[in-house]
Amino acid sequence: MASLMTRRKFLGCLGHYGFICASCSFFPCAFVTPSTRAAVLKKGAIGRKLSPYFTALDDQTIRCELCPHHCEIEKGKRGLCKVRENIDGECYSLVYGNPCAINIDPIEKKPFYHVLPGTRSFSVATAGCNFVCKFCQNWEVSQARPEETYNYMMTPEQITNQTLRYECPSVAFTYVEPVVFTEYMLAIGQISRAAPLLTVMHSNGFINARPLNDLCEFLDAACIDLKGFTETFYRDMTAGSLQPVLDTLRCLRTRGVHTEIVNLIIPGKNDNMEQLGAMCRWVRETLGPDVPLHFSRFYPRYKLKSIPPTPVSTLEQACRVATEEGLNFVYIGNVAEHPAGHTYCPKCAKMLIKRVGYKVQLLGLKDGSCLYCGHSIPGIWRLPGS
Repeated sequence: MASLMTRRKFLGCLGHYGFICASCSFFPCAFVTPSTRAAVLKKGAIGRKLSPYFTALDDQTIRCELCPHHCEIEKGKRGLCKVRENIDGECYSLVYGNPCAINIDPIEKKPFYHVLPGTRSFSVATAGCNFVCKFCQNWEVSQARPEETYNYMMTPEQITNQTLRYECPSVAFTYVEPVVFTEYMLAIGQISRAAPLLTVMHSNGFINARPLNDLCEFLDAACIDLKGFTETFYRDMTAGSLQPVLDTLRCLRTRGVHTEIVNLIIPGKNDNMEQLGAMCRWVRETLGPDVPLHFSRFYPRYKLKSIPPTPVSTLEQACRVATEEGLNFVYIGNVAEHPAGHTYCPKCAKMLIKRVGYKVQLLGLKDGSCLYCGHSIPGIWRLPGS
């Protein structure tokens, strides 16, 4: 894979065109390309799209069928996610084609460790979320209405063209909750599949079966936040529930979508090792031992600023628990240069992929197999047809 762009070209883009995400300073390395500049950045830009995921009820009330909240929405009102509105008795997405952030990121940032390592992903986000996580790191956008963010009007074709232009082998739906812009994802995914490009998402997994199966037609990889392993945690910390997330993970596995899991360990909230052991057993028994699991370090954010960062020793203990439960690929995230950030062969224990920050070295992986013992390593290691 050729490098994304030269340093001079990248700095030229920054200097000439400015930042693409005027309201989202937490998104690094964002820039406006010539064709995105033609789509004017505007506060409150809204792209309406009729959704197929709703049921009409009495008195022009509707029930949104996109996620398990099943919001019943009166005419002129919106659901919990703030981006789906009842307009004259029909459900409309208010974020179709109006992303508030478009960045080029390392694929490892999603995080995907078993998908085209060392490449860049064209990353897209809109306002809105169907969770209310007390520890959200991007709450300024996830908890905002689309009127409150600076947005671009960009068609699915423009997104795909920009992904190709900057030589990114994948387009990623990330940062906030992509489920809330499912219609946009579907349109981009359909075009990207023909490009060909990989389509990947980082999601909370809180979605109903019908839209999830529609997404699986075009989705190559999903990184799912399994935020805890009790209904109490989900209810108190996210305003969601656990079981639908487990159902999503089962569906992704059944549909053959490459899946990785992230568990953010929050001190005093979901760091009980017995519960983590139960979670790891469920992953092994239901999804298989080769699903990559990332234990991520918590830092004080949003409504949990009084809780200290996760001790590294807690993350290391969680890794030991996961390994003892039979998981083959267990990682530690948000900790600089930790040995558990590398990929090792589960058969011969040799290091296959070395990661230092976002610098990636393929040391012992060839055509998806261990170079030393030949053991097959699950993942997506090349673009289709390459």
